[in-house]
Amino acid sequence: MDKVEIGIIGGSGLYAMPGLSGLQEVAIETPFGAPSDAYMVGELDGRKVAFLARHGRGHRITPTELNFRANIWGMKKLGVEYILSVSAVGSLKEEHKPTDFVIPDQFIDRTFARIGTFFGDGVVAHVGFGDPICSVVAKAFETACKEVGVVGKLGGSYVCIEGPQFSTRAESNLYRSWGADVIGMTNLQEAKLAREAEMSYATMAMVTDYDCWREGHDDVTVEQVVAVMHQNSGNAAKVVRAAVAALPKGEKSPFAEAMKFAIMTDKTMIPDATKKKLDLLIGKYL
Repeated sequence: MDKVEIGIIGGSGLYAMPGLSGLQEVAIETPFGAPSDAYMVGELDGRKVAFLARHGRGHRITPTELNFRANIWGMKKLGVEYILSVSAVGSLKEEHKPTDFVIPDQFIDRTFARIGTFFGDGVVAHVGFGDPICSVVAKAFETACKEVGVVGKLGGSYVCIEGPQFSTRAESNLYRSWGADVIGMTNLQEAKLAREAEMSYATMAMVTDYDCWREGHDDVTVEQVVAVMHQNSGNAAKVVRAAVAALPKGEKSPFAEAMKFAIMTDKTMIPDATKKKLDLLIGKYL
């Protein structure tokens, strides 16, 4: 199979990628277990693309249960350089209305029950993460939103909570006091792992509700979220397709050497089993 150039991770509301041709279902085994689902590999406007349903087809996996490491590893194994992520979020600001898209450039971590690194087992690595989003992918999303004719706001902070419950009113107001823009449950670990895997990553956050902070706005319900998601899904697919077209062709990710100076452990002391397990990621540095 030819090397895949672009990965798409579809979240709540985007469970398939319309327009993919020459479709091939690819199951990948990873050192970290099975990904959420098989990767749907095909061509989208002449670009080799792999689509993964984040929560599995039928939405079977909770945010905490997601095997983030396997999902990102699978993309790396396929040869992906750029990852376009799509997810549903709540708005923490009046200006971000339901059906708007926000392309955040920062994250705040409020998770506590997840693994967000490939490293451990005898190897320590600290990768730079001050700017967690790839500006190339983010700009592709922004350009695509303009082309499709939907609201796509570039920049802002995404609070990633553990879930699966929505936040309390006190929490929602706390995050607002921090100046955060949107709230979700999935994207931070993907961004961290994509950086460790030396891939470019950005997310397009689809606003479904105002969380629970807004007076006169009912507490967020699944029924409400699903209704807006259905409105958003068609536009989201169009934006992703346009973003795929807007990404540079045949170019390495700007983060293709993100791990070059990240490994702290004396290379002679890394266990052979760990070297073998992580060869896909750091073999070239060992």
